[in-house]
Amino acid sequence: MTWNIKTGGGKRLPAIAAVINRERPDLLALQELRDFERNSGRTMRALADEVGMVPHLARSVFGQPVAVLVRPPLTIGARAAVTWQLHHAASIVRVGDLTVVSAHLNPFAPYRRMREAIWLAARYPALPGPALIAGDLNGLDPGTDHTATLAPQPGFLRRRHLAADGSADTRAVGAFLDAGFVDLWRVAGSGSPLTVPTTAGGGREFSRMRLDYVLASPSLAEGAHDMTVIRGDETEYASDHYPVAVSLRDR
Repeated sequence: MTWNIKTGGGKRLPAIAAVINRERPDLLALQELRDFERNSGRTMRALADEVGMVPHLARSVFGQPVAVLVRPPLTIGARAAVTWQLHHAASIVRVGDLTVVSAHLNPFAPYRRMREAIWLAARYPALPGPALIAGDLNGLDPGTDHTATLAPQPGFLRRRHLAADGSADTRAVGAFLDAGFVDLWRVAGSGSPLTVPTTAGGGREFSRMRLDYVLASPSLAEGAHDMTVIRGDETEYASDHYPVAVSLRDR
């Protein structure tokens, strides 16, 4: 499961924990963990304890931290963090032979977002070993007509998603696909793929769009199923993003 919980959750953290406990993901990518690193990571540890998972938090120089959480008996074999090459950050763990990356790309500048995606895809490639990149990529997907998506946005917000020629900018997500990753929604998604905004969680800067993704190595994509954007109950106000979940068969 991946979820941007909006500026650290604050008073919404009990609702966020309730959703996580109901869904019980084995692997959880979280973004926008503002202040989670303070007081020796007290908020990160408290949320992880509440949901019964083990966290790896990656700090951010320019933006907000991100994390990957792993549910026992799965264990984290190795950890890494990207703290300054991205506007926000990336948290990386190894679980067995699987590399899991929680990433949050640049929300403001399409070119910088593309460069971040190219860098991440090269550093944590889809091959030879299995890899997952999950998170708020802040980009539009190739192969979709985004005219109606972008039309309602004021110009300064629309520019966040436009290429130099005025067309919808899909280069960030496209960079991952060009590097061999598979957009799991294309093979396993059902229902609406739109992940922002929620009905009561804010997100005025968004039109109805898809910004949150799970990308995987081809070998993992073969076993992907039942991918959904989780809606209703606490998800309508716990964040301005809906969580996204997908099941993967054992390899």
